[in-house]
Amino acid sequence: MIEAITFDFWDTIAIDDSDEPKRAAMGLPGKVESRIQLFAARITQNYPHISYAQAAAAYQHANQNFSDEWHSQHRTPGVASRLYDAYDYLGLRPEPGKFAGLMREVDELVREIEDMEVRIPPDFAPGIHGTLELLQQQYKLGIISDTIHTTGRGLRYLLQRHGLLQYFSHFIFSDEVGASKPAAKVFRQAALGMHTAPNEMVHIGDRESNDVAGPLAIGMKAILFTGIKDRGSEKSRANAICRSYAELPDLLRRLPVYTPPVFQPINRYPSYL
Repeated sequence: MIEAITFDFWDTIAIDDSDEPKRAAMGLPGKVESRIQLFAARITQNYPHISYAQAAAAYQHANQNFSDEWHSQHRTPGVASRLYDAYDYLGLRPEPGKFAGLMREVDELVREIEDMEVRIPPDFAPGIHGTLELLQQQYKLGIISDTIHTTGRGLRYLLQRHGLLQYFSHFIFSDEVGASKPAAKVFRQAALGMHTAPNEMVHIGDRESNDVAGPLAIGMKAILFTGIKDRGSEKSRANAICRSYAELPDLLRRLPVYTPPVFQPINRYPSYL
């Protein structure tokens, strides 16, 4: 019997990149370009010997290092870590007595980058409000999400702003727990925090590698959500495919119930005795 449900955030609850048309309507570049511009403009202003192209290359280098660590080691170093990596790539190591100044410089950039998706928020999945209101009457609800640029603090703010925070009792954000999906640690911590056995839990998300393989590996059930993006549901190992939030309550009721294995007694003696 399912007692608790955890949700991914991006492309499951919120629509990733739905803020891009809003940015374009305001005459702003896309988020990827904006982050590069913020970093490169600050570097060229404070360090005139470094060109814009060099600064942009340093930021992209740090992003690649982040991506490698995220996918191979299942960790998501914060924005500050990436910026210091880019500074180091440019050879910008603070002289004695000047480290505080560099920290202030990095902190300002961190705030601007981390708040980008908060200032111009994403849209949320159709039907999510009514479905969560219904589900929280029967199940414990939580969130398990990787944080790439927007922190767990920022994601909580977005949920609160859209009237969704109230439905969730537990949160696992990769910047706060030191691990990211599909690492077993994040799903086990969710089970512990929600006081529920993994075999009584189901995780819902949009990525096979993170949101299906991860929970299945520790005995949870998994539902692949394709209501925003379908990344190959025809090959999914998920227990169910959810194409819209309208069908989720019924899908949950129809999930197979866990049945412990039945062990037959061993006959210690040959049949002819």
